[in-house]
Amino acid sequence: MKGKYIIDPDITKAETLPSSFYKDSDIFNEVKSKIFLKSWQWVGDSDLLKYKNSVHPLTILKDYLNEPIILTKDENEEIHCLTNICTHRGNILVFEPGKSKKITCMYHGRRFNNIGEFEFMPEFSDAQDFPRLCDNLHKFPMIKWGKLLFAGLNPIFNFQKVIDKMNERIDFLPIDKFNPDHSLSKNFTINAHWALYCDNYLEGFHIPFVHKGLNEVLDYNVYKTETYDYCNLQIGYSEDNKDVFDLPRNHIDFGKNVAAYYYWVFPNMMFNFYPWGLSINIVKPVNDSLTRVSFRSYVYDESKLNRGAGNQLQKVEEEDEFVVENVHNGLRSSFYKAGRFSPKREQGVHHFHRLISEFMNK
Repeated sequence: MKGKYIIDPDITKAETLPSSFYKDSDIFNEVKSKIFLKSWQWVGDSDLLKYKNSVHPLTILKDYLNEPIILTKDENEEIHCLTNICTHRGNILVFEPGKSKKITCMYHGRRFNNIGEFEFMPEFSDAQDFPRLCDNLHKFPMIKWGKLLFAGLNPIFNFQKVIDKMNERIDFLPIDKFNPDHSLSKNFTINAHWALYCDNYLEGFHIPFVHKGLNEVLDYNVYKTETYDYCNLQIGYSEDNKDVFDLPRNHIDFGKNVAAYYYWVFPNMMFNFYPWGLSINIVKPVNDSLTRVSFRSYVYDESKLNRGAGNQLQKVEEEDEFVVENVHNGLRSSFYKAGRFSPKREQGVHHFHRLISEFMNK
């Protein structure tokens, strides 16, 4: 039955998602409601709202979800995430970032405060049972991690538990002091299905074959993957203690030469921690053959840039894109149906496919 996927929990027996998942446009559209609208998304950082009574409009996953939101900071400096849609006739409310205590619709004058509560509407004195709760702006759940901001659309899992899991490894890093570096932030367009980009990210199996430079930095023999409920971790180790984390004595990995922690969060977010800071990859579906990937970098120690596993990120990205686009084209074959997982090297991909099947089968 279309939309029903069975991924054996035993990786030694399991087959991958069928090729139809990657090339059926109806399935691609179904993913929107079954996966992405039930997820959390990174929406930026608190630097977008530097002052009290600030507003900042954004669109979550432009060209796919196209969900208009407003980030606001109120009088008490609390940050909120609101719909950017007027509850009267659906007009967009805020077009530019700025300072404002009130949010007023330019179409018919409906007004809200900056925490989304309805305040005033002209020519509605005769309306019965007005205003109602639904006349307030919809408020999305929001979680702040250091400077990073995450909004839940209609989430079915607890994102704070995901952060707590990541903090078990990286809470020694002062994430709240990481500073955005726009010179390192880039956008890439890939002619491939979004899930193929995630498949590729989620295994180190291809590193010796695709990333010759990165393979010289990482010790492939001890490369490790750990899976959790809605995220997983790949740990890249170095053969020596050069360009690695300075881990505290009580750290679970103390004494190991950790060059990078690669966290993936379902369905489309990657958080790559290096000794110099953090590179975030957000995978943005456009259609079943086109994906955009946004790299956003936050630097903590500039002296460690351009070294180790966190060096030449664009070169690594270009190598990944070449492979992902080739796989995308290969899956269009009438003679490829599904593959198998390497039990030793593809636990992360297996975990991803299991989550997709769980969400799509509901």
